[in-house]
Amino acid sequence: MKTIDLEKLVRPNILALKPYSSARDEFSGAEGVFLDANENPYGTLNRYPDPHQKDLKAALTEIKHVPAEQIFIGNGSDEIIDLIYRVFAEPGRDSVIVCPPTYGMYEVSANINNVNVIKIPLTDDFQLNINEILHKTTTDPSVKLIFVCSPNNPTGNRLKDVKVLVENFNGIVVLDEAYIDFRADRTYLPKIQKYPNLIVMQTFSKAWALASARVGVAYANAGIVALMDKVKPPYNVSKLNQEAALKALSLRHEESTRVSKILNEREFLIEKLEELPLVKKIYPSDANFLLVEVSDADHIYNHLVNKKIIVRNRHSQVENCIRITVGTSNENRLLLSELKNLSL
Repeated sequence: MKTIDLEKLVRPNILALKPYSSARDEFSGAEGVFLDANENPYGTLNRYPDPHQKDLKAALTEIKHVPAEQIFIGNGSDEIIDLIYRVFAEPGRDSVIVCPPTYGMYEVSANINNVNVIKIPLTDDFQLNINEILHKTTTDPSVKLIFVCSPNNPTGNRLKDVKVLVENFNGIVVLDEAYIDFRADRTYLPKIQKYPNLIVMQTFSKAWALASARVGVAYANAGIVALMDKVKPPYNVSKLNQEAALKALSLRHEESTRVSKILNEREFLIEKLEELPLVKKIYPSDANFLLVEVSDADHIYNHLVNKKIIVRNRHSQVENCIRITVGTSNENRLLLSELKNLSL
């Protein structure tokens, strides 16, 4: 099992921080006359939510087999990304490695937190340039964080060599598994017990169909979770959103059914897209979307928008590529019909 000195990685002001103590930290019972939190005594949503999301963590513990003290619930994964920077990266001094093309919020959040961004692009086959990454981490002491996404957005493929990265880097590796439910056999979640420098992010936004609820999850060493709890706002996830996530977890068969439908539709889309002259390449996907190289991404994107079919133009990240989210059977056929007409 790998060992790290966590305190050496944390910002000194965070180590010294005395966290805010909310009313529900001082009294956590469910019954009583509550006159402590300056809440309105009337209404149905008048009470603050559980700041520690105990019920949701208990449900995740049962499903994911991870102790509650190793689970952090965020207001979407974006809050988790921001908190990781605030815990580990000293503004104006420390650096993060990101591997484009990838999820843009890793860089945006770094810029917000005044953390230097080192870009080490993926290889031509969209894999980690592991040698260059490890060379940078061994020669540049400012590198405190590495963000990787697997399956990757926007390319859709699973990244190899994540294990090599975690084992050979003494900083924090953040593995974003937002799309892992579409390839659940490949999750790194069990590895958090072996690697104390690994944070695995997952989300309720994709397979669980709760994008509007904004519930993200981080699984990590208990010490890392404690630090994130220390820094987060006291009531960061609303009661409504906690309840939505709990309901979704109680209906796991629905999630499984949705995933199966999406995977079947993904294969149907691949088959039909390959028949179109304007499609030059479809990249392999382990996610609920396809990265598709087309003859003219800008033209095709604008044409589809005019038909009220919205895909994502990724030409700025991968030349002449659009990213197509797998929709319902009807939505996918409408897309294919428009692309077929455009091919004529």
